Amino acid sequence: MKRKKLLAGILAGTMALGLVACGSSDSADSGSAAQADGAAAEDGSAASSGDALVIWTLAKDLETFGEYYEQQTGNDVEVVVYAPEDYPTKVQTAIMGGETEPDIIVGEPQMLGDMYDNGFFANLDDLGAQDYADQIVDYVWQVGQDKEGVQRAVSYQITPAGIYYRRDIAQEVFGTDDPETIGAKFADYDTIRETAQTLKDAGYRIFASDSEINYFSGDSAWVVDGALNVDQGRLDYMDLVVDLYKNDLTAYCNQWSTPWYQAMAGEVPILTADIQNYADDSVNVWDAEAFAEQTADLEKTSVFAFGLPSWGVLTMRDNVGDLSGKWGVCAGPSYGFGGGTFIGISSLSKRQEQAWDFIKFVCFNEETADWWIETSEGDTVSLISALEKHAEDANDVYGGQTLYSFWLDQAKGIDYSKVTQYDKVIGDAWGAAIGSIKTGEMNKEDAISNFYDTVQSTYPDLIINR
Repeated sequence: MKRKKLLAGILAGTMALGLVACGSSDSADSGSAAQADGAAAEDGSAASSGDALVIWTLAKDLETFGEYYEQQTGNDVEVVVYAPEDYPTKVQTAIMGGETEPDIIVGEPQMLGDMYDNGFFANLDDLGAQDYADQIVDYVWQVGQDKEGVQRAVSYQITPAGIYYRRDIAQEVFGTDDPETIGAKFADYDTIRETAQTLKDAGYRIFASDSEINYFSGDSAWVVDGALNVDQGRLDYMDLVVDLYKNDLTAYCNQWSTPWYQAMAGEVPILTADIQNYADDSVNVWDAEAFAEQTADLEKTSVFAFGLPSWGVLTMRDNVGDLSGKWGVCAGPSYGFGGGTFIGISSLSKRQEQAWDFIKFVCFNEETADWWIETSEGDTVSLISALEKHAEDANDVYGGQTLYSFWLDQAKGIDYSKVTQYDKVIGDAWGAAIGSIKTGEMNKEDAISNFYDTVQSTYPDLIINR
């Protein structure tokens, strides 16, 4: 029973990962597990060949890092990339089964709490991790710590959130494309609502979907002193999303769907709320060819902005087409972050010193960081010295904006003390409540009451003040 509960908890943190890139624009295998040089064992896992360091990951970035590490050090590495939905089962089965491989394991922030609690990750402090504490952006370092403050993992990247906006539309509607001025148009939820109406009046839509501000959905902890905390900011966010939906202020493009990506490159058909919530299935938003045929006669619009973490720089870059150079990035209504691949050592590994050498090479080596910035074409590293070194690097896709300095400033504002182990489940329940209100399935009072019921049944030890 405990094993099933553990797996369920880790899976909850991976459910969105198959849709989101958290490093390079191709961070996870979308099909079956992709294996590197290692031979496949009967259970589908990678079998070790000699003294090679064995790495299991759900981010293809580590394949590239592994190849570079081999080139630079001469040390052998075997990398296995699992699809996000398969990865938790593979890791849990191996470690709880007493396997000494893999040596390196990874996790996304939503997964790490359960993995720490169940002893999956070795103690990096015993290997000298604290010698590097001041070299990595603070919130990233904190994500890699367990409840006792022991360092268990570290990431090579930061993932603060921002608003990506069309500079040409900004000039037309607001008379400027300056990031600070445009950022003021997203300063708070009321201002976002006003900005959305101004853009609609000009023939545009503020966002492709009403999910674009999810990364800025609240600037408080969901749980405080053992009690559920639903503050006014959460309620204001709920009202904003409902208003965006009901007042036709977005293009009704579901995140990650065909029109959502197409909106990055230009005009898209204005869909309906029913299409977005699948009450109307006459339009296939997941097939580009079918979508084009089914929406050929619909009115079109251009989308002004997207809300994404720093890895969105790569997602946008690969999809903006002829609009390259016409995008900018500004701050959102609060500090937020999303994703990130955190690297640690299996507690059962027999190659911990070798594994620690790999982690140091990937995360703390400025030459590696320089190489990764160039190789990834824009990923945002966590090594402060590298971010400062590249602070004035201009990104041509974003109108020559110096994004590394921007992302470092945003990362400094992240307060990781507001992040709790309950966030994924409670956040999803709150999102479901919002969905039921905006579609008319429930009124606000009933939806919130149902939300409280869900949280209470999931976490019976939490104090619920209705």
